[in-house]
Order: sequence, then C-alpha cells, then structure tokens
Amino acid sequence: MLSKLINYPAPVRIAAFLSVLVLVWMPLALPIYWLISDSNLVGILTLVALYSEFILLVGLWGRWVYRQPNLLWRYGLEFSRRMGLELLAGLLLGSFSVAALFITQSLFGWVVWQSPSIAILQVALEGLLVALGIGFVEELFFRGWLLDELQRDYRLPVVFVVDAAIFALVHGLKPQFPALFLLAVTLILAKQACTDLDDVLSSDRNNLRSQTLNRPRGRLGVPMGLHAGLVWGYYIVNVGKLIQYAPQVPEWLTGFDHNPLAGVIGILFLSALAVGLWGYANRPPI
Repeated sequence: MLSKLINYPAPVRIAAFLSVLVLVWMPLALPIYWLISDSNLVGILTLVALYSEFILLVGLWGRWVYRQPNLLWRYGLEFSRRMGLELLAGLLLGSFSVAALFITQSLFGWVVWQSPSIAILQVALEGLLVALGIGFVEELFFRGWLLDELQRDYRLPVVFVVDAAIFALVHGLKPQFPALFLLAVTLILAKQACTDLDDVLSSDRNNLRSQTLNRPRGRLGVPMGLHAGLVWGYYIVNVGKLIQYAPQVPEWLTGFDHNPLAGVIGILFLSALAVGLWGYANRPPI
C-alpha cells in the first residue's frame, strides 16, 4: 500500500508520513508523560524519541515508497570531512552574523553591553549543544525531508514559498513570522550553495521531468551550521544577559519582546545574509 503513495501528490504523501510518525510516536510518548513528573526531562525524552523515529521512518519510507534506500544522502546528509567543514563554516557565519547585529545596534546606541551575570563559558557550551541539536533536527526535517517531498512535484519558486511558510507557521503566528519566512529561504539558499558543479551540469542536460527527479543535491552542512550559529549567538547574548536595550528605541526597530527577528533590524540583516548566499549559490563556475 505504501508503495502506491509515490503516485499521489506531495500534500498526500506529507500527510501520510506525518500520520505514521505520530502513530508510532504516541505509544512511546504517552507513558513518558504519565510516569515522569519533571517537565524538562519529559520534553527531552519525547523529542529524542520523536526524532529517532523520524530518522528510522525515513529509511523505511525510502525503501517502501520510492525504492531509494539512501534518502538521507539524497536529503543532503553525509558524514564526511567536507560536510564537517561546511558545518563549521555555517556555524561561524551564523554566530558572527548575530555578533555583527548587536554590535551594529550598540554603535547606534540602541543597546548597551554589560558584564555577564553568570558563567559565560558554561552558557556558551550549553548553548552550543542546544544550537547544534536544533540545527541538525530542524534542517534535516525542513530542508531535508520536506524540501525533497516538495521538489518532487513543484517548481523551485513554489518549493521556496511553501517550505518557508510551513517553517514559519510551525514556529507560530508571531511578529517574527516575516523574519522566520526569510530565514527559511536563506537556509534553502545555504543548501543550494553547497551543490557540486557536476550535479548542476548533469541536471541541466536533463529535461524538466528528470530535473525534478535528479536535481542537484545540495548538502545540509552549511544550513545546519548557519541555523545553529544563529541560535547559539542569540542564546549567549540572551541567556548570558550581555546587553540591555535602550528604553527610547521603538520595539518595531530592535524587535518586539527583545527578539531581533521581530524587528526591522533583524529582517535587514537576514536579507543581507540571503542576498549573499544567493550570490554564492549562483556564482559562475571557475
């Protein structure tokens, strides 16, 4: 029955995958909720169970639906020195971008730097572990599995819009929705920037149908690292209490609830990042 899903449109396949994922996850999650009183531990265990099942299900999904046992590789996940370097490059780009954002605000007098109230090295280490986990999981889901399902049926502009909209909606209808949408587009561009030239030339020689099936395979190293770097940089600044916002500066500029993604300055920085990655992804071959 699952093998017939390949003939159905992307929304049906996506709904079927998520339904199976939840049905398998619920028998594990419910006992955790019932037996453990620590809410933080409950959250960690249920998420670990969910994402472990997701990776296992992707393998079965590839074999049973697409007859492709290497879907994780197709999504752009590989364990190689090249991807490790791309992950590191993305991590540095993301964290330096956050630093540049707050340094710019301090130059305009919108924020004031202050000494950390807690051990900053401990905060940085904790933040790095949290950020890497978020970057790995969310990029494998949104720029890996979801992007692949959409690209099988739709042209790239539609894929960009749908993937970015779903990513932003999953994080909630909040003031930072436009920035989250832009962030998702930026992360797709980051994946495209990690496409091998041979794959691009091979895809260009094919017709439209085979471009959908054999499109250039971008790697997830940079988007995972970039996502993690942005989370890490903000975690250090926020949890470490490194800045204080000037009261006279409007929130629409610096970000509602002190969230830079919910302000004009954050959108401008993400726009610059997106333009830079777009230029790099579309660079002429050397």
